[in-house]
Amino acid sequence: MRKTLFTIGYEGLESRQLTDALKDAGVGLLADVRAVANSRKRGFSKGALKAGIEEAGLAYAHLRALGTPKAGREAARGHDAALMRRIYCEAVLDTADGGLALDELAALAEAAPTCLLCFERDPERCHRRVLAERLAARGFTTVDLFG
Repeated sequence: MRKTLFTIGYEGLESRQLTDALKDAGVGLLADVRAVANSRKRGFSKGALKAGIEEAGLAYAHLRALGTPKAGREAARGHDAALMRRIYCEAVLDTADGGLALDELAALAEAAPTCLLCFERDPERCHRRVLAERLAARGFTTVDLFG
């Protein structure tokens, strides 16, 4: 049986649009995969985001260990997805800690419909795509949400 993993980037969204998209898709858990869960955008820093998600009846988990290191974030901002991917895999996913964090994400996604959250609207320019590809090998299909 195929399992579904959702992804969403909050770039261009308001908090309400995010929660509506998650609820409409049947998501039960928002997995925040940002290394730094701070945002200048109102409602998207960790505390406010968690409160808003839980108020909407959904669960929230911050999986900091699956976030992109600074050099990877800079590559993404520079529209260099290939460099971001290389940095992310080398610095995070291809390490022992990254493997354990990916196992944790897979277990969470097995237990409840899960959506990966980061900033980038375009999943092809975000490490969410790399995570989704790794979980595809574990039987997950990916649905990208856009709010």
